[in-house]
Amino acid sequence: MKQLRMALLLVAAGLFSFAGRADVRLPHVLSDHAVLQRDQPIHIWGWATPAAHLTVRFHAQSVAAVADELGAWSLWLAPETAGGPYTLTVSGDGADVTLQDLLVGDVWFASGQSNMEFPLEGFPGNAVLKNGDQEIAAATNPRLRLLVVDKKSSDYPLNDEPDTWTTSTPETARKFSAVAYFFGREIAAKENVPVGLIDSTWGGTPADSWVSMETLGTHPELQPAFASRAQFADEVTDRAARMAAWKAADAAAEAAGKPKTPHPWQPDETSWTPAGLFNGMIAPFTPLSVRGFLWYQGETNSAHDRAPYYETLMNALIGDWRAHFAQGNLPFFYVQISSFNSPGEDWGRVRDAQRRTLEIANTAMAVTLDVGAADNVHPPDKQTVGHRLALAARHMAYGENVAYASPLFREATTELQPDGSAAMRVWFDNAKGLAVKGAAASTAFEVAGPDHKFVPAQAKIEGETVVVSASAVPHPAYVRYGWMGVMPDNVVNAAGLPMSTFSSERF
Repeated sequence: MKQLRMALLLVAAGLFSFAGRADVRLPHVLSDHAVLQRDQPIHIWGWATPAAHLTVRFHAQSVAAVADELGAWSLWLAPETAGGPYTLTVSGDGADVTLQDLLVGDVWFASGQSNMEFPLEGFPGNAVLKNGDQEIAAATNPRLRLLVVDKKSSDYPLNDEPDTWTTSTPETARKFSAVAYFFGREIAAKENVPVGLIDSTWGGTPADSWVSMETLGTHPELQPAFASRAQFADEVTDRAARMAAWKAADAAAEAAGKPKTPHPWQPDETSWTPAGLFNGMIAPFTPLSVRGFLWYQGETNSAHDRAPYYETLMNALIGDWRAHFAQGNLPFFYVQISSFNSPGEDWGRVRDAQRRTLEIANTAMAVTLDVGAADNVHPPDKQTVGHRLALAARHMAYGENVAYASPLFREATTELQPDGSAAMRVWFDNAKGLAVKGAAASTAFEVAGPDHKFVPAQAKIEGETVVVSASAVPHPAYVRYGWMGVMPDNVVNAAGLPMSTFSSERF
């Protein structure tokens, strides 16, 4: 009886102790090895028992907070300059949580589909990274921190996700976005600052999935996103039947000792839910202070039912993310989809939509038409892609005087040639030193008359302009460049940056 009474007292004491203790939890993005954004107020938030009194200590700062009736709490630390490593502690009401090895630097949020997801180890059996083994072996960098986000679609915005920060090592970098890694490595070296990279990517996904429902639902011109999703859902039953048949065929082949027949890739249907990836893979990070965004996506939106509204969708996505992160017009740097043999899809339309998105303030585009692979949607040269994004950041975000912009269409005028024929003179920005890379003349230009029917054209570079004509079009009204899936050649400027796909035709 005495032992039972003692046990009951110990249980009661434990319950009393638990009831009086603040059960403090930080979001996973605030973990050991994290990078906190420099030169901006630093947001720290989490959850505890309701009404818990907490104190956050970081470097020389100490800031208090009180959890609300649901246990949520939030505070802001004063801006810090780059440095570290530091510790951060959250204490109060019996709680004591400590984060180790924190750096203050720049946090860049990278997202998109498979070409941004493409890791340093490549996609085994499908695509490999140029010099991948050497890049992985050299990936130890204590000033570069990495966070890979779990792939998750959700019907509602989540407030946390399960992944935490790591230092950059061969083991952690091999699974990380190659484009984001090469971008971050260059920024850390050139700006002499710690860099944190968040890899929130999912291959084969449409941009529609990465925009919040608030934005999709308030832009009538984006309603086709829901129509495309409905059509996709109608195919689910058929796809399930196909996959079951493939699975049975694979099992039969394995039993007979025969090789399996390759099957077409099939997307995860949840990843195509409008706003689903925003809810699951963007929303948990919106309270975080960041330096800017990196985006590489568009291939999935090149289908003829999606390409026509991609410009509107890109504009909406940029505004949507900036609104939810609530840190002003954060830099948004993105990649124009590359050169690839994609019959039946409208890659030219998507690339031109990406060019037109540059009308939005504080954006830049890395053109990659010259590093594509005609027979593989995942070209191996991700180093060049990351470098061109880094050039944009170094100029626009860090104020360096570096050439970062490709030749971009400005306007086209019609003029008579000495022989009496008509031609179009095309004017460009960033056009100093125009030349055709590896060819005598470009064959990627086309012209059309008032009937809007484009035909291949002859192009002649004159200074910072290009004169384009075709004998089959006596009265040219429109000109375009790089509209085909695979580029036959590339026009570059003095910095070696390739010209962007463009059309003077307004859709």
